[in-house]
Amino acid sequence: QVQLVESGGGSVQPGDSLRLSCVDSGRSSSDYGMAWFRQAPGKEREFVGGITWRKGATTYGSFVRGRFTISRDNATNTVYLELVSLKPDDTAVYSCARPRGGFIGADINAYGQWGRGTQVTVSS
Repeated sequence: QVQLVESGGGSVQPGDSLRLSCVDSGRSSSDYGMAWFRQAPGKEREFVGGITWRKGATTYGSFVRGRFTISRDNATNTVYLELVSLKPDDTAVYSCARPRGGFIGADINAYGQWGRGTQVTVSS
């Protein structure tokens, strides 16, 4: 059963922006937050960042360097990932993931539910 659904990906040129969405239809009051990962063919999965539902506290992977921003709308169970100044190396499938407990970070074993992802392609 699909509970996490991403959208907003597409094909863009370098320097463009995209806003990705992740809707968690299975969210419960005990859930801590949500994370974003990305993976390109032949490369390891990377932790992009995450956010807590209660206070909206965010954390980001070291490669982000201020170019990406995560936010959330609790009323719609939606987490957003805004991508700006996109470059070809950002090309990947971007997926959201729900943590099992009160931890958001790069350890993929901390997550119990994954979306199927949305494709972002950056090329000139």
